[in-house]
Amino acid sequence: MADTPQPDLGALVEGRSDEEINQFVKTRGVDTVLGEIFNGMAAAFVPEQAAGQSAVVQYDVAAEDGSHSYQLKVADGKCAMAKGAAEPARITLGLSLPDFLRLIAGKLDGMQAFMSGKLRIGGDMMFAQVMQSWFRRQ
Repeated sequence: MADTPQPDLGALVEGRSDEEINQFVKTRGVDTVLGEIFNGMAAAFVPEQAAGQSAVVQYDVAAEDGSHSYQLKVADGKCAMAKGAAEPARITLGLSLPDFLRLIAGKLDGMQAFMSGKLRIGGDMMFAQVMQSWFRRQ
């Protein structure tokens, strides 16, 4: 997974409870924060790493106000973000909002999150490892 372009995301989640993270995001707006993160992920896409592959990666983020779905569509050496679940996804990753932010900030290991049940993966599970290299860590 890629880091968000916001340099303070790591500081936001470091040592904070789920409640504290949820409250911060609520004040900024869940869709605003998630939109910034997914746009940052699309911008951090490294076409050479995808080597001509294409995929739709869906994230289902569970916030206090309900589930928010976003897709990253990789095709033709480009990555675009879309809100919602318009297209069939090769892989779907589901997390709570605080755990999603921790994962993106590099404060939560994806494998540990999966093994502990914090990260749910549907679809092509092996692809989860491959797609990580498609995004630049910031």
